[in-house]
Amino acid sequence: MKKTILSAACAAIAFASTAFAEYPEKPVSFIVPWPPGDLEDVLTRIIASEFQEMYGVPTAVVNKPGGGGGPFPGAVEVATAPADGYTIGSFVTDVPIGGPNIGIPELTPNPFEPVGIFLTYPFVIAASKSAPFSNWEELTAYAAENDVALGHFGSFLPPTQVTFAAAVESGFDFASEAAFDALDCNTLASGDVDVINTTLQLILPCLDDVNVLLSIGSERISLTPDSPTVSEVHPELGLSLWNGLFVRKDVPAEAREKISTAAQKALQSDKTQAMIEETGALIYWQDAEESRAQIEADTATIANIEKLLGE
Repeated sequence: MKKTILSAACAAIAFASTAFAEYPEKPVSFIVPWPPGDLEDVLTRIIASEFQEMYGVPTAVVNKPGGGGGPFPGAVEVATAPADGYTIGSFVTDVPIGGPNIGIPELTPNPFEPVGIFLTYPFVIAASKSAPFSNWEELTAYAAENDVALGHFGSFLPPTQVTFAAAVESGFDFASEAAFDALDCNTLASGDVDVINTTLQLILPCLDDVNVLLSIGSERISLTPDSPTVSEVHPELGLSLWNGLFVRKDVPAEAREKISTAAQKALQSDKTQAMIEETGALIYWQDAEESRAQIEADTATIANIEKLLGE
């Protein structure tokens, strides 16, 4: 009997030690639901490295792309992981806003809350300089009498919806469109599509051979200052395209605070500041409350765009 009581006591102590262990005490994974190499991936790696240095636990950045428009297997992994802060999502606008609207059960309703938003993409609509148009106005005229194919990351994703809406408001429609896991210099060089909807980072190596027709965001990109924004052409289509850190809604506050602290320190590093100059990206930190407000505003804008497109 005494042995049984002692065993039960030991088990209770062990459980209590586990339950109240200080976070983090084991490896932490940052999940990026896109291929490696773009800005969200690079910055997430900087944040993960800082987290590891600050808290002394191993970190890993795991890329889990799943095709344009879903099913976002990386986001699903975060949604179905234990709510303990050891699986963190690095998500673009598409996941928390678009995921619940395209029939992904694990993402419906939205299971995530933001820890913070840290990046606004220099997202662009671009074409090769060999194309028979060099700006949006010329594309509009060309598309009136010719078929134009668009390459994007997914038809239901916000930047693609903005691009569709810009075409409609300009009086034309793309003759065909297709989703790609990556949209870079090779995509345009292959001739598979005429116009791509991508981040500037992915076409930096061939920027001299590309015309940026429009950028998507609240202000012009520093590396392409002569290219107007979509909102300059069509003010009602203003949308912020961002990336942030997300966790499940029931992850403890202590974990969120430590993730936030590491991220903010990482974003002040010399490496991060150099990226701002090199890529034209806006890098900053919006806390959880500010991020929720941003998501709410962008959700409303996307709803208006969907209405315009008749979806």
